[in-house]
Amino acid sequence: MNSKRAVSALAALAQESRLAIYRLLVKRGPKGFAAGEIADRLGIAGPTLSFHLKALDHADLVVVRREGRFLYYSANFDRMNDLLAFLTENCCGQGTWACAPACQSTAAGKPRKSA
Repeated sequence: MNSKRAVSALAALAQESRLAIYRLLVKRGPKGFAAGEIADRLGIAGPTLSFHLKALDHADLVVVRREGRFLYYSANFDRMNDLLAFLTENCCGQGTWACAPACQSTAAGKPRKSA
């Protein structure tokens, strides 16, 4: 992942409703929710929800699938893991001993980089 894609993803999540939607989708897993279910669970009006889902989709943070008349949204776990790996790829790379226990590896399971 590059910085531009990371900024796009973080910007999409930097809004309370979108963050709540995304966290709900992460909890649900690959099955996801229909848009109406998301609206009901979070108390977000349809047009507003559509706006937020579009922003998350534009940042490639959600996967959308159609089943009949319904659109189902789920978290894009590959993108989420790429973002986490990007954010933590240099964790403790400067040799800061104080954070070493928290930075044994990145989210992608790769060993941390040394200085």
